[in-house]
Formats: sequence, structure tokens, C-alpha cells
Amino acid sequence: MRIFDPHIHMTSRTTDDYRAMRDAGVRALVEPSFWLGQPRTNVGSFLDYFDALLGWEPYRAAQHGIAHHCALALNPKEANDPRCVPVLAELDRYLRKDSVVAVGEIGYDSLTPAEDTALAAQLQLAVDHELPALVHTPHRDKAAGVARTIDVVRESDLPIERVLLDHLNETTVKAAKDSGSWLGFSVYPDTKMDERRMVRLLRRYGPEKVLVNSAADWGNSDPLKTRRVGEAMLADGFTEDDVDLVLWRNPVAFYSLSGRLDLDQLPETDDYAGNVLRRGAPAEA
Repeated sequence: MRIFDPHIHMTSRTTDDYRAMRDAGVRALVEPSFWLGQPRTNVGSFLDYFDALLGWEPYRAAQHGIAHHCALALNPKEANDPRCVPVLAELDRYLRKDSVVAVGEIGYDSLTPAEDTALAAQLQLAVDHELPALVHTPHRDKAAGVARTIDVVRESDLPIERVLLDHLNETTVKAAKDSGSWLGFSVYPDTKMDERRMVRLLRRYGPEKVLVNSAADWGNSDPLKTRRVGEAMLADGFTEDDVDLVLWRNPVAFYSLSGRLDLDQLPETDDYAGNVLRRGAPAEA
């Protein structure tokens, strides 16, 4: 089983997680920028974080034979903080980087006017840089948030076929599918989706344009949830080809819209900025 986790926050995970993911079949991932758990107080903290997603994390992932790409953005939660909004002016130069395959996470947290402004601005950045957009749908007022997101996308110059609406569930999947967007589902131990619910939705709506992610972060999350979904699909009678479509070919197809997805070339792993990380032989391909 080959796995591409299309939404995972590896900056919050350990080396053991990388090793376990490799053993489970993960060969590629996309790490979108997100809220770190406490408020950032200045734009510089965003820039250091973006630099890490462009340099340190691809290097760290390569130690375990995993191709790392990222999506960069001002996240919805911090779009409400005036100290953070000026990072929008810095995104142009970061979105030019080769390993950036989407603008994201963008979208809504609390459905505020500030979030409206940030979402519209970043959809335009996606157009300007010919990138797809990874859109966070809110955890509260989810149905209203998805409807509002679809409206804003349709008002933008970015075709909705280049948008991945993430964190969907039973209450929002039909609206998202009817819109023509890509469909993202986050599978969590306690919240969001679980494997059984995911399989039921796949039975009802089919596997086309569906991406399943772990969205693993600082909280109670599991970077192996993608594997668990694949196993649950097989147990429910889905074919290996169905599993490969959901866990590999769909994320490859979506992020290939950037024209930058490169799953064959990993960064050099001998050293990083003069610092040697290796503590043994790297994983064999």
C-alpha cells in the first residue's frame, strides 16, 4: 500500500513518527502552514516557520525516504490578528519556491470579515502563482462555512476545480461534491472523521476526487490514520485499486495541478547547513 498524506503537520511530529509512517507505506506528504497552538506575535515568526517548511522538514523527511512538499499561507485563525496580517505581503516571494505545491491552509475559522479579506487575497495569490488552494473548512458552523467558502471561491478568479475543501464530514460532503471541488477528509482519533465513517462516505459518494489525510499535529492525532483508512476500505470490500486511488493517485493528481510536484528527487541527506543529523543508514527506497 503506497500512501501520500496530503495534509499533515510534521513540524509537530517526532523522528519516530517519520519512521513509523515509512514502515506503514507513506512515501509522500504535503505539510500546510497552520496555527502553532499559541498566537504568533510578529511576522518574523511566520517567516522562520516558512523557511523550516522549505528547508528543514524536507531534509528531515528525506532521512526516511519520504518526499516532502508544503503549502504556505496565513491561516484562518491568525487572519483575525492584526499582528499577523502583514505576512500577506511576504507570501509572494515564498509562493515562488519549487516545493510549494499549493496556497494553504486558507479559509474560515470563525467566519469573520477579516477572514473574508484574507481568503479572497490568498485565492488571488493562488491565481497569480498558478497554484491550487487547500481550504480549511471551519470546525464550528461547518455547513455555513462551506457554503460561504464556495461562494467566495466562485467570486474569485480561481476555478473551483483547483480547490481542495478539507475537513469535510457528513454534513458538508454533498455541497462540496456538487460544487466541483476536490474533497478532503481528516481522520482523527477523537474528533473530525474516523475510519468507519470514512468508509461509509466512500460507499455513498465514491472515491473520485477524494483525499484522506491524518492532519496530524500537536493535539491527539495519529499520523498513521491514512493507513487505517486503507485497511478499513479493504475490509469493507473495496479493491486495492480503490485504495490506491484514494491514498495515492488522487493526492498526486490534485497537487500536480501546481506543476511542481516531484516525487522522485529527495533532498541531499548528508548534512543540513553544516549540521549532520544522520544517526545511522537512511532507509532504502
